[in-house]
Formats: sequence, structure tokens, C-alpha cells
Amino acid sequence: MDRPLVALVMAGGTGTRLYPASRSDRPKQFLPLGDGDDSLLAETVSRAGFADEVFVVTGPEHADRVREHVPEAGVLVEPDPKDTGPALVYAAHRVREQVGDCVLLVLPSDHHVAGDFAATARRAAAVAVETGGLVTVGVEPTRPATGYGYVEPGTDHGDHFDVAQFREKPDRGTAERFVDEGFYWNAGMFAWTPETLLREARDSPLAPLVDALDDGDPERGFDAVDPVSVDYAVLERTDDAVVVPATFEWDDLGSWDALERIADGADGNTVVGDALTVDATGNVVATDGHVSLVGVDDLVVAAYDDRVLVVPKAEAQRVREVVAELRETDDF
Repeated sequence: MDRPLVALVMAGGTGTRLYPASRSDRPKQFLPLGDGDDSLLAETVSRAGFADEVFVVTGPEHADRVREHVPEAGVLVEPDPKDTGPALVYAAHRVREQVGDCVLLVLPSDHHVAGDFAATARRAAAVAVETGGLVTVGVEPTRPATGYGYVEPGTDHGDHFDVAQFREKPDRGTAERFVDEGFYWNAGMFAWTPETLLREARDSPLAPLVDALDDGDPERGFDAVDPVSVDYAVLERTDDAVVVPATFEWDDLGSWDALERIADGADGNTVVGDALTVDATGNVVATDGHVSLVGVDDLVVAAYDDRVLVVPKAEAQRVREVVAELRETDDF
């Protein structure tokens, strides 16, 4: 390409479904939930090491911790975390000011990726420049997941497809149909030039933010917009979205049962940390201390600090209900 490739890592979320490991003062991107001792954020920045520059966009409350985990990356601090739409518009504007004409590779900080990530990422960036469009990386489904959004591919251009439609999280039957019909998972990884995103954002609910950024007043811009995802605010509204199929393995680590898909099992259980299991199978155990399980099957047991969570593995998504109640008492 004739311009720099800038990796932009999003690190502003809280990861509520990984409570109690992930809490308001320690979101999951700062936890070592992969194969090694590095945090998910550090692994993501390392994975993006082929880029010419790497920035992390985060909220004020997490900026110092980001600098500790990835001192090699630039840090962009959004005034008020309001989901991925405002964050990415703000970051695109800031990166354009600092780097100039470039292409952005947008990466969540809390995903599991294995395989040749760089090849897909470089292709997505090249397609973003060639088409002048908004590129989403599509992952070929391995199961009819109901917790992911899907992308319906349209016209085939060889190394990418036009996006026929973005589809929200489906029920089981619809997910099975999507898989059968060749839809992709929307992995939340994107590529675009700053100019393209800002152009499209001007015709979206994020327009007041773009105007305020141009005026040098980001705080006013954030005050003027509501929390909204970049998918809903921009991607689902544009006619210039394309999808580049991934050639790597992917999982979003959205809930405790996801560990079963990426971590090594031991005696029929998936264990992160120090645990003893006796006559117990199919459990997911995660702890920063020690946990013992006897005579139980198919549970999630997560114990961090002074908090313990026990939930049937099939109902791992319900952890968000616990977090919702804890937030009402400011105890999350």
C-alpha cells in the first residue's frame, strides 16, 4: 500500500459476562485468559506488530493500565465511553491528525485468534484502500451460534464480497439457516481509511460528533450523541460495506463457556488456574486461587478475589443478570 497501516485496538469494554474475573476496575482485556501469561490486550497488540503503528483507544479510567500493559502503543483517551461508534469516530479523527493519510485496522482487545492473522489483516487493509469502502472481517462459522451477528455476502469480487446485509444475533433455527447459506460471523474487526469512516459518519447519528471534532471540541461532540455501536450507526446504513473472509481461527471470549473452546482440558474439565476435580466432568473452572470440585458436572465455577460464581454451563450467558443487580448497588 502507498500509506501507513495503523492498528487501532479497542479497549474500553468491561466484559460483564466474565464476572467475577472481569469487574469495573479490571475489565477482561487486562486478564491473562489465553495460552500464556500476557493479558488479552497485550496479546492483541503483539498480534498487530506487523502494523506501522499501533494505537489503543480507551476510556479515562483505564488509560494508565493500558500504558502499563502495552507501553509500546499510543493511547487515545475518549472523553466519555459511549460504545464503539463514538470511540472509533474519535479515534479516526485523532489518528488522521497524528499520522495523516493512512488505513486503520480496527481490532477488539479481548478476542482469541490463532493462525495466520496478518495475511487476512493485510488483505482487509488493501481492500479498504482499493474500494474506498468499510471492510468487515468475516469468520466462517463453526457452529450455529446465537450470540454473534452475521454478515450475508453478496457479489463475489475474488478477495472480498459486497455485504448484502448485516443480520443481528439470531435464534437457533435462524442461525442454523445462516450457516447453511454461507453467512459469516461478524467478528468486530474492521478496516477503513479515516476519511471513509468520517465521511460515512457524517450521514449517521454520529454527525454531531464529527462536526465537533472538526471544531476541536470532542467533549461537546460526545455530549451530543448517544451510546451506539459502529455497526448500527454506520455499517448497517452504508452501501459501501464489504466483507473479507478470515483465514484464522477466532473466538470472542464473550462468556465463561468460551474457554472450553480455546483452553486445554484436564480430566474432562477446562481449567484456568489451580483446581482439583474429583469425579467431575464437563466443568469450566477459572480462579486466581484454588478451587476443588467433587461430584459435579457441566458447571462454570469462577473464583477471583473475594467473589465466587457458580452457574450451569448451559446458562453461562445469565452472568449478565448478576452484574446488572450488582451495578444497582455499585458493587460491580
